Amino acid sequence: MRRNFFGFALLLLFSISAFSQITAIKAGKIVDPESGTVSSNQTIMVENGKIASIGSDIAVPANATVIDLTSSVVLPGLFDMHTHLCMDVQAARDAGRYYYTTLNDPDSFRAIQGVVNARTMLESGFTSARDVGNEGNYACVSVRRAIQRGMIPGPTFQTAGRIIAPYGGQFHLQQDKQNLAEPEYFFADTRDEMVKAIRQNAHYGATVIKIVVDDQRYIYSAEDIKFMIDEAARAGLKLAAHCWTRAGAHNAAVAGVASIEHGFDMTDEDLAIAKKNGVVLVGTDYLALDDSPTAHTQWVDRLRRASRLGVTMAYGTDATDEKAGQTRGTETMRGIDPWVEAGIAPKDILKAMTINAARLMGVEKERGALRKGMAADIIAVPENPLENVNTLKKVSFVMKNGAVIRK
Repeated sequence: MRRNFFGFALLLLFSISAFSQITAIKAGKIVDPESGTVSSNQTIMVENGKIASIGSDIAVPANATVIDLTSSVVLPGLFDMHTHLCMDVQAARDAGRYYYTTLNDPDSFRAIQGVVNARTMLESGFTSARDVGNEGNYACVSVRRAIQRGMIPGPTFQTAGRIIAPYGGQFHLQQDKQNLAEPEYFFADTRDEMVKAIRQNAHYGATVIKIVVDDQRYIYSAEDIKFMIDEAARAGLKLAAHCWTRAGAHNAAVAGVASIEHGFDMTDEDLAIAKKNGVVLVGTDYLALDDSPTAHTQWVDRLRRASRLGVTMAYGTDATDEKAGQTRGTETMRGIDPWVEAGIAPKDILKAMTINAARLMGVEKERGALRKGMAADIIAVPENPLENVNTLKKVSFVMKNGAVIRK
């Protein structure tokens, strides 16, 4: 008993010492995504997982660990607002229908996929992410809890649990196999079913609510969506709406959801409604990379129009495919390419990947910027991303909550 007590005491002492370690980051340049400005020769003092101070005339204590990033450009960690970390789609097997993936991969295996994908996301510079369903029976909730407990590395995470949808969800079912789409989806067609679905999700650990508006002939009305927004708000949760059709995006914009996911068929009128109602567009424009030429043009055009009209956008990819030689993290970073093709200014791309995303997640007082008192989520790249946004694909340093992940 005494040996166990002293062992525990030593472990506790080590943990306290590690957590209180002071780190000084010598930065060549620091980018502020909100103002679009760069400061030179800055020092970031990190203590207890947070930024203790930041400036050009900071005295570094003798006991501090010094990290030399004087030849790099430093900025806040990045966000992906549309992920499915507990789903790796095998193109050869699925032929574009991830329905087969959900049937073949048990939740236990999907949780392991989530662990691997969370790590590669973090190593690529994504220190925060929002998982919007397709996680089986709350597999990503388990991954998020493991990250929070420090058991595994991964981004600061929000998870949607089971996606709420009209009957059938995003699948076409067979009448003699009616249960195959559950628990991937939570079918809710009546108001009572909508309330139950939201409350069960909240009870089992969802931190954001995801609905599918329109993947069937019958779609949620604006009134249905408003009802679910209000019910989710009772639990302190925001509502994200998958919208694949023009009609679905219109209803979601009118209802005033927190975010429209995809929305690739939105008209200028609907984009204007979204802007008026404070709806954030998470366009998942990464999907344009492997789509048909016609669809690719449509994705990029909608992205360009949304930017021109001043719609608030947050970066989200919907990357799910397993690709040889790539990780989920490197694939997620490829989502920058359609933004560049659309002519979006680097400062606006960076804002979508940090400030706008942090506000959508509701963590803007903690993350998305480098300021005193905020979490020490810090990355470094070789060039100024305000001049060359593709430098984000070359992240050389990652810190999450004051802990060095990649150096």
